[in-house]
Amino acid sequence: MTTTETSPAIDKEALRRRYRAERDKRLRREGNAQYRRLAGELVRDPYLPVQPRGPVTDHVTFTFVGGGFAGLVTGARLAEAGVSDVRILDKAGDFGGTWYWNRYPGAQCDTASFVYLPLLEETGHMPTEKYAHAPEILEHCRRIGRQYGLYEDALFHTEVTDLLWDDAEQVWVVSTDRGDRFTTQFLGVGTGPLHVAKLPDLPGIETYQGHSFHTSRWDYAYTGGGPDGSPMTGLADKRVAIVGTGATAVQCVPHLARDAGELYVLQRTPSSVDIRGNAPTDPAWFAGIATPGWQQRWLENFTANTMGGFGADEDLVADGWTDISRRVKAKVMARMAEGGAFDADALLDAFEDADFEKMEEIRARVDSVVADPATAEALKAWYGQLCKRPCFHDEYLDAFGRRGVTLVDTDGKGIERVTERGVVVAGREYEVDCIVWATGFEVGTDFVSRCGFDLVGRDGLRLCEHWADGMRTLHGIHVHGFPNAFIVQLSQGANHIANVPHNMSEAGATIAAVVGAAVERGCRTVEATAEAEESWLQRLHDGPPSPLLGGGDDGEGDGRRSLYVPGSPECTPGYYNNEGQPATAAQRANVLGFPGGPLAFFSYIDAWRTSGDFAGLDMA
Repeated sequence: MTTTETSPAIDKEALRRRYRAERDKRLRREGNAQYRRLAGELVRDPYLPVQPRGPVTDHVTFTFVGGGFAGLVTGARLAEAGVSDVRILDKAGDFGGTWYWNRYPGAQCDTASFVYLPLLEETGHMPTEKYAHAPEILEHCRRIGRQYGLYEDALFHTEVTDLLWDDAEQVWVVSTDRGDRFTTQFLGVGTGPLHVAKLPDLPGIETYQGHSFHTSRWDYAYTGGGPDGSPMTGLADKRVAIVGTGATAVQCVPHLARDAGELYVLQRTPSSVDIRGNAPTDPAWFAGIATPGWQQRWLENFTANTMGGFGADEDLVADGWTDISRRVKAKVMARMAEGGAFDADALLDAFEDADFEKMEEIRARVDSVVADPATAEALKAWYGQLCKRPCFHDEYLDAFGRRGVTLVDTDGKGIERVTERGVVVAGREYEVDCIVWATGFEVGTDFVSRCGFDLVGRDGLRLCEHWADGMRTLHGIHVHGFPNAFIVQLSQGANHIANVPHNMSEAGATIAAVVGAAVERGCRTVEATAEAEESWLQRLHDGPPSPLLGGGDDGEGDGRRSLYVPGSPECTPGYYNNEGQPATAAQRANVLGFPGGPLAFFSYIDAWRTSGDFAGLDMA
């Protein structure tokens, strides 16, 4: 294998050793068991009160569990297909999903608004900035709900308890914690990959006597201020600790640093924080791009440019997500210009070189912004950029130059314990008035467990039983043995992590096409055949993987390159790679993606649904 040394200043082997050493000190045998779910007062909805209502006992054509982008896009596409009675259920008090809960100060999307927000062309909305803030995103969710009449039958502050297929009546029976028991011909489940908030399972966490909350339940009654970023005057005389330095903390730390009397930022693993470069949208510019079909063109262009950029002549979004691809493409083209071959080795070499160079730039940026050398060194990320969720922000690093802000770096060990007065790190107790848990959401746990309910399909088959050895689907959407049920999630489809809503948009369009055709043809049931489900799984397992993965579905591949591949156990532990623990066969099945990558899947599924044949489905 040829290795192209593009920068003599970079000692690649030294970096590989450093990356592995930093990974090893953060490995924990507990894996996902090192966390616990929110409970009691911490899980309460602080934004809207629960409205009393009587139980619902009617029948609707389509019910969707989850009121985030998945439910909204599916509901919108169903409405366009003529299905008017769509009921969306959500445990939140309104539409929005993640964006209902995440109202912490500074919250905004990390992927450009023009490709992140669904149905922009259909609603006629122009994002006010390249990376919209949370209030605008939440309002866009409500806009979709209003425009497509999805509020009429919606049930909020409602959690599903049972989903049972009635084969005699050929309907699903839906039961909830509000006493509802109604029937629906079709059922969709899209509870999202980030909806079960988690805490570290620390000794003494229940004993803390101060105030605390999770970032997804931000307590503005205590802090003052609001989601618009207004000053949190309630923190002016408070000592605050924020636990976690991931994507959420990167956005809210600057606001806490501005408003808190003292701020301790407790870090186990630093994030890579690249330049964001946010800017307001120029209406004249937007009018020029917003021609018919503009958002689909942008979606396809962004997807192409996060996969090496070889299928795109231009980069419309041009941000941190596409930067690596631009670099990789430039290196491969330079190699070809010198007579080299465009093969898997060339792509792997280019990716490694580009990643090393990019991460060196990100670490150098820390030195250029953070004045204190010890703090700067602790804030540097020693792993490949895609090993963990890449972050982009222009004020986070500056926050550590503010008076009263202290970075408490745990050197990968985390917090030892919680006391009545604060937290203990390396034997030192930090007494604080308030703990903000910026500790994220469950990702690597079992799908049914995260949903909080199971589906009971034909002949009493439970989804957890059908998926005991791993997820089994057709297209990541249809499941044999579960008629008229549709799952909206990433796996066994595009698995496009750079822009999760794109996955949901394609799934919503596919579901609407299938349901619309079934209703038009007078079909009572739609179900993936056992043969189609098995054939799809074989296609995912046997198809050639992306060259960057360097191996089959075991995620191991080329040893040195696996340091830079999302999901590799060689990466620094996190939710991208099962907290660094080896994946079981079932877990590997749960993260399979389409051979050839997201763009290939989106092209495939579009052709499949527009053909009208719906191959692999039994429509009776």
